Amino acid sequence: MSNHAQQIFKPEFRFGLGGVSLGNEFNKHTDKEAERTLEAAWDVGVRYFDVAPWYGFGLAERRFGHFLHNKKRDDYLLSSKVGKLFKASKNNRHAEIYPLSDSPNDIAFDYTADGVRRSIEDSLQRLGVDSLDVAFVHDISPDFAYFPNGWEEQYEIARKGAFPALSKMRDEGIIRAWGIGVNTPQPILKAINDADPDVCLCARQYSLIDHANAVNEVFPAVREKNVSLVIGSSLNAGFISGSPRYNYGKENFRIPAVVIEKREKLRAVAARYGVDLRTAALQFSAAPDVAVALVVGARSDRQIQEDYNSLQTKIPSEFWAELRQLGLIEANASLPAAPV
Repeated sequence: MSNHAQQIFKPEFRFGLGGVSLGNEFNKHTDKEAERTLEAAWDVGVRYFDVAPWYGFGLAERRFGHFLHNKKRDDYLLSSKVGKLFKASKNNRHAEIYPLSDSPNDIAFDYTADGVRRSIEDSLQRLGVDSLDVAFVHDISPDFAYFPNGWEEQYEIARKGAFPALSKMRDEGIIRAWGIGVNTPQPILKAINDADPDVCLCARQYSLIDHANAVNEVFPAVREKNVSLVIGSSLNAGFISGSPRYNYGKENFRIPAVVIEKREKLRAVAARYGVDLRTAALQFSAAPDVAVALVVGARSDRQIQEDYNSLQTKIPSEFWAELRQLGLIEANASLPAAPV
């Protein structure tokens, strides 16, 4: 029997474009480049789009909205995040946090019931659309470096405020589903016990490089609670495909030696079978039964086309068998379907 999220994430919504890159987190992109990327995504068939006020301090939502507001609203699925409010200010902090965004905005954290309602209203205005399908409570997680008193304080505010407010908004039909969107497992494990989320954004936690905790702890827990996952950052912010960073944050250029070593081992196996490692990584992250969608970031029209086509590529079963035999993937990890 399907759960609520599985009913929403129909087959055409199982592959999505995320907004981190087009919010200028890693590199500076123009509005025209962003528009071409979004057009290419739509043209190849992408119909799920995931953004956040945080991405570029409002920049990603404006760019996605500029493209999507001319599309028929029923033709695509849209998720954004709550918990961070933005207001224009001459003395804003964008240069400290998102220096490439050129945003005029300053940030305030607000995980209260009123705060998440305001966050959704603000997002709809930036996007130029009339509704969100999914709202993720954003970054209430140990890795988020900008909370003044740690993530636990903000989580507790969300538990009392954002969580019940979003459940009420779902029941009222204002949104269709909600969950949390985080880079670490602990908040997901807490939230599924403290509230009734439908789907959580599980970012950077299920990749070819790093997936043991997800397989052994997170997946069994969400399965038991009948909660689904959207898998994000399957390339660890581009590391698997060769980018000089691993995941997110100011120190993401400091890549652990063990991570580099594992990538080299994966590359060696991929080379023996003539497999593109990025393609394998995307297919691997899309395979779990608890995953209703895979979201990727893309900085160009070519990149989103390649990512989409990667999911259609056939990979020999022997490749996955060797990865498992060498201990490079967990014994109980789900594998992509064998090619027909």
